[in-house]
Amino acid sequence: MHKLHFWLVAFFMVAHCTSIMADDYVQNNDIPYQENGNEYAKERCKLDFYYPTHVKEFPVVVWFHGGGLEGGGKFIPQELKDKGIGVIGVNYRLLPKAGIQECIDDAAAAVAWAFRNVTRYGGSTSKIFVAGHSAGGYLTDMIVLKKDYLQKYGIDADSIAGAFPFSGQVITHFNVRKARGLSSLTPMVDDTAPLYYVRKLPMPFVLLSGDRELELYGRYEEQAYFWRMMQLHQNDQCLLYEMDGYDHGNMPEAGHKIMVRHIKTICDGKKIKR
Repeated sequence: MHKLHFWLVAFFMVAHCTSIMADDYVQNNDIPYQENGNEYAKERCKLDFYYPTHVKEFPVVVWFHGGGLEGGGKFIPQELKDKGIGVIGVNYRLLPKAGIQECIDDAAAAVAWAFRNVTRYGGSTSKIFVAGHSAGGYLTDMIVLKKDYLQKYGIDADSIAGAFPFSGQVITHFNVRKARGLSSLTPMVDDTAPLYYVRKLPMPFVLLSGDRELELYGRYEEQAYFWRMMQLHQNDQCLLYEMDGYDHGNMPEAGHKIMVRHIKTICDGKKIKR
């Protein structure tokens, strides 16, 4: 009886941290990544890492969930599983318990964790990609475009292999405007807006949006203007996709397929194209 109790306890302790997902894939859950912060940071700043055990120097996608910066939780997108890719699903602090800069800082800390740790699991630091949907797309934009966020952790943002923001806000985030008494339909660009930091990038940067007639708050038009400004900064590896028939919520279903295809192309050392 005592032996049975011991093995049951051991099983549940291991299962809490590690789950065998499918042949040759493992998922480690609730790994803390933020060394600084209060109790709320300790509670929220955890990540899950799903990765292949049969691939050497595999690429890694750091994935940020959506939720308007005030909701949502980490997960591994189903469309990214069993593709020979490592995927890191990140929880970050949320409004209003945290400020916008803390949300962005957590995103940077999670990417820094990836650079410092993926080789231990068999991943490659030269193949780290950053992506996210909606609020996660916004966080992706900010930490790639404004180099200060990752520089704080000793990481050069230009060492990211590629970025894939899915329908991210590129003007000032609507919840930041809301806190300032502005309507979601009142556009604004300040130093919390990705548009404020448009620059020439050394890596591919792929903008993905839902159908312009179905998207949230003119999000496609934001992406289109963002793409044009990136083109004017000589970003020839910046592409824009519109997912016809997909709304803001379900556009990642189509977007993930595009991202996986481009990741393979980038890892093969080739330029991406539509």
